Amino acid sequence: MSAQSGHVGMPPTSFDPRFVQHCATKMRIDIVKMLAGAGSGHPGGSLSAVDLVATLYFGAVMHYDPHNPQLPSRDRFILSKGHAAPVQYAALARAGYFDPAELKKLRKLGSMLQGHPDARKCPGVEVSTGSLGQGLSIAAGLAQGLALVGQMGSDGQTPPRIYTLLGDGELQEGQNWEAALYAAHYGLGSVVAIVDRNMLQIDGNTEDVMALADVGAKFAAFGWQVASVDGHDVPAIREVLCAPRPPDKPYAIIADTVKGKGVSFMEHVAGWHGVAPSEKECATAIAELDQYLADLGTITIERSAS
Repeated sequence: MSAQSGHVGMPPTSFDPRFVQHCATKMRIDIVKMLAGAGSGHPGGSLSAVDLVATLYFGAVMHYDPHNPQLPSRDRFILSKGHAAPVQYAALARAGYFDPAELKKLRKLGSMLQGHPDARKCPGVEVSTGSLGQGLSIAAGLAQGLALVGQMGSDGQTPPRIYTLLGDGELQEGQNWEAALYAAHYGLGSVVAIVDRNMLQIDGNTEDVMALADVGAKFAAFGWQVASVDGHDVPAIREVLCAPRPPDKPYAIIADTVKGKGVSFMEHVAGWHGVAPSEKECATAIAELDQYLADLGTITIERSAS
């Protein structure tokens, strides 16, 4: 089936970087359209995280079943930076959790797609998030709970992975570091923290607001295995996500990203943290993304059976 169609429907069974890039570009188009239609939201941090989220969902990394969102053996994804909800919604729609037409209802009264992810309303959302700094604690608790009940993942031998996407600005919240200490102390190797290190937050550069310095060194000091990656290099992202590692060490991936990635006039601009594009800006952004999509060409991918 061509990736040009409405959504994927089931997880791919093999890794094709061009397919992931195709999905990522489609997701960026969805994000821009969603936010323009809503008239509010957070484009910068949604766009910076697209390649990371696309690789998880469409790079044969995460185990999930959109037809059975509560599958016990599924890997879990937690969007700690909940204000970037459009990136998660775009992935879930493309993965087949719900009709992509729902994306037009972002932030509308009664919609399943609220401004921050709501696990009670949106299939595929594991945790309601939005209060920054809490996602890693939830991931650690979830990993511990699954370990206590002996839940295994798709291979039947190791626990499901708990992937948690963190904004770099939210690492200024102290709760993250208590969670980091906890995960390392209890050997929660199923926890994977992915830091979207775009260096910008709503008030400006993270290093001016409250310097984070070497984030990887901090996680390493807390007993985590750490890797760094270009957060827009799909093959490199998948390589670090799938790299062999000790089963009893949580894993932190520091992804160097660009705020607003993919829309040239939004890139590296803190002002696009929480401002929706106008109709004209939306058209300009989509034209740019459409050109990149055209350059990729038609892509097909093998998928698992439903």
